[in-house]
This record gives sequence, C-alpha cells and structure tokens, in this order.
Amino acid sequence: MSVVRGGQTILDKVSMHIHCGQLTVLIGQNGAGKTTLVRALLGQLPFAGSILHVDSQGRTIPRLHTGYVPQQLDFDREMPVTVCDFLSSALTRRPVWTGIGKKTKEAVRSTLAMAQAEELMDRPLGRCSGGELQRVLLALALNPSPDLLMLDEPVSGVDMNGLKLFLDTVSHLRDTRHMAILLVSHDLKLVREYADHVVLLDKNVLTQGTPEEVFTSEAFARVFGKAEEATSPRLPRRDPGAAEYAYRTD
Repeated sequence: MSVVRGGQTILDKVSMHIHCGQLTVLIGQNGAGKTTLVRALLGQLPFAGSILHVDSQGRTIPRLHTGYVPQQLDFDREMPVTVCDFLSSALTRRPVWTGIGKKTKEAVRSTLAMAQAEELMDRPLGRCSGGELQRVLLALALNPSPDLLMLDEPVSGVDMNGLKLFLDTVSHLRDTRHMAILLVSHDLKLVREYADHVVLLDKNVLTQGTPEEVFTSEAFARVFGKAEEATSPRLPRRDPGAAEYAYRTD
C-alpha cells in the first residue's frame, strides 16, 4: 500500500499482515504515517496497492466487518443523552426520543458488558471520564461483532488505571473472540507488555515481529533509542476527559 497526498508520499509500499487472534500494534514517531494507514484501511483515503481479507484457509472474505475506535469523540457534553441513548441510536432505526424497547436495552447492556462498561448504561454521556468514554466507543465498535477491530490511539490522555482496564478488555476480546486487532499506540511500555506482533513504521515498515524482536532491533534504536530507556516507567497521567484531548494525526 502507498498513499500520496498533495504530491507528498505519506506511505511508501507498506506491507504487513494482521492475524486473527493477535493484537498487532503499530508504533512510530509522529508523522510516520500511522493514522494515514488506519484511514486507508477504513476506506477513507485513496491508495495504491491492495488490501486482502482472507480466512484461515486462504480464501477471500467477500465482506469484512470492521470495528473502529477513534482517538476521541467530539460532542456537546451538555446534551441530555445517556450512554444507553447513544448506543441505542446505533442499534435501532427508531428515534430514541420515542422510547427504547426492551430488546434494544438488553442489546445495549450486553454490548457494554463486553467492554466492561455495563455500569455506565444510565450515565449521561457528557459525565463519562475519558477512559469511560473510550470503553463506550469500544462497545459501539463491537456491535455487530467485527472481524477486524482498529484502535487509533484510543487511550491518549487516559490515566493508567483506565488505560490498563481498556487494554485488559481488548486482550480478553482477542482471546475469546479470535478477532484481528490493530492498535496504534505511543506507550511503548504497554506495547511491550500487551502486543503479540509489533510493526515499526516510518512511511514504510522498518521492521516487524514479536515485541522483543522489534524492541531489540537496530531500527528501533535509530527511532527511539535504547529499549530500556524508551520503555522506562512514566508518571501516571491525569484523565482530563474527552473534551480536553489534544487531537493528533500523522
């Protein structure tokens, strides 16, 4: 896959394989093309090359269902909308202001449970913390159940407790639902802890493999320095809520 925008090459012959039942993490410095790659996979950007969706037998999957969790959700936090209202609007064509049926409520509850967010069902959407809101967006991405789940810096600005809960939930989904998961992350310490497969990107793939293979590679040292320094513990970050997130793209 290659992406050229405004005469500038953003991605140059990127080749990678995202396996089912694995958490693949995309790392790289700002401007490496990570968000561009995600947008191309979502069909939001034109590209040269091809994307192939195949099953375990190598047969082409005619229609792949993709779930997506963005960096943030922009909305008016004063809207009188609960988490249940928000998810119900995606699960039914019936306007939520006319009432939410019992079957829809149960579907919402079940979806939230998959994201370990069932306790948020009746909470106003604008009163959710940053970590809670990302779990609500994860629940939205899980219904219907995707073949490929893509997470573009979904916990940027979330405190360490919220971040760990989110990644534990994603790991559980990988293990129990055997879905392919692509995560974009800058938190190298957690990448090393949770990833099955790591891809280091800088317009093209510099190296890929297990976390240890990538983190001990010469390419990683050139981009981030020594692995021990790059993954050293950091101070816990404050959870400012989605309204205060800094929106970053490549």
